[in-house]
Amino acid sequence: MPEFATLLSAFVTLLVTIGPFETAPMFGVLTRDLARPERLRIARRSVGIAGAVLVLFALGGEQLLSILHVSLPALRTAGGVLLFLEAVNMMTANPGTSSIKPEEKDEARPPRDITVFPLAFPLIAGPGSLMAVILLMSKAQGDLALQAGIMLVLLLCLAITLTAFIMVDGLRRVLGVTGTDVIGRLSGLLLAAMAMQFVFDGVTEGLLR
Repeated sequence: MPEFATLLSAFVTLLVTIGPFETAPMFGVLTRDLARPERLRIARRSVGIAGAVLVLFALGGEQLLSILHVSLPALRTAGGVLLFLEAVNMMTANPGTSSIKPEEKDEARPPRDITVFPLAFPLIAGPGSLMAVILLMSKAQGDLALQAGIMLVLLLCLAITLTAFIMVDGLRRVLGVTGTDVIGRLSGLLLAAMAMQFVFDGVTEGLLR
């Protein structure tokens, strides 16, 4: 069976890059004027669309890299740098809005359909989470049990995201602005450390090739 520590690391990496507790407040703001049934429909569709894309990247990311003639060490190094920048964003930006420009937020407000943009992309399946899932699957190359474990971890993170969307009103009352902000900053710190590990692994493997 896959090592628990490896799956725990994958869980933390995907959880902080998907960021359900930072994304949920944004979902709450964008859907605050909608009836609960409509909010539930948007929550299910946005998480489903983002999940489908993340699964496709997890299963086909390496094949895409081979077509582009990009080596795994290069991917790990570049991915680590991108994840590190995402982590810096998380530690310095407002929760849930780090990858959305002000004009994009205005454009996405109801009555426009916000299911695909900005909820599915880039809040859930953003550059950080897409890169993270490719990196995790590449590190599990040749180990089908570990790859299956990572896919289950991804589905768990998506389930947590959907739950956070559904319970956004209660979550906002419990955490408040300060609590959401603290979670975002701590998540960014954890992601920064993991990103640097990806860089170290990629550089080391590249030098040994």
